[in-house]
Amino acid sequence: MLRITDQIALEDWEITEHFVQSGGPGGQNVNKVATAVALRFEAARSPNLPAAVKARLKRLAGRRWTTEGAVVIQVSDTRSQARNREIARERLADLVRAATERPKRRIPTKPTRASQRRRVDAKKTRGRIKALRGSVDPE
Repeated sequence: MLRITDQIALEDWEITEHFVQSGGPGGQNVNKVATAVALRFEAARSPNLPAAVKARLKRLAGRRWTTEGAVVIQVSDTRSQARNREIARERLADLVRAATERPKRRIPTKPTRASQRRRVDAKKTRGRIKALRGSVDPE
């Protein structure tokens, strides 16, 4: 079980880990051991996540969200399989934690009268400069 917040905990059946060979440095050993981890969290089928959190998680996950509704996190940061597994679980927890936070509603504001005046004055000044660019009269 992976505890995210006080209310949300992910069950073991929702998370599957698949270990694959990692690229990058490691010498001859890199071709023998499977240290990279691909963690898959079945978010759409999760009974522990509210619908609003699932929707925000889908937006935050981006390309990591599959068509089946799962979040796939791939980690090959270290040469240690156990450490890569920990990093993947931490990233998943951070992602779900970020999805639990409701974004603040933007309150639209009106521009101040002074800012409107500055904008119009700047436009008029610019217009005068452009008006001077016309062809010169020979007289």
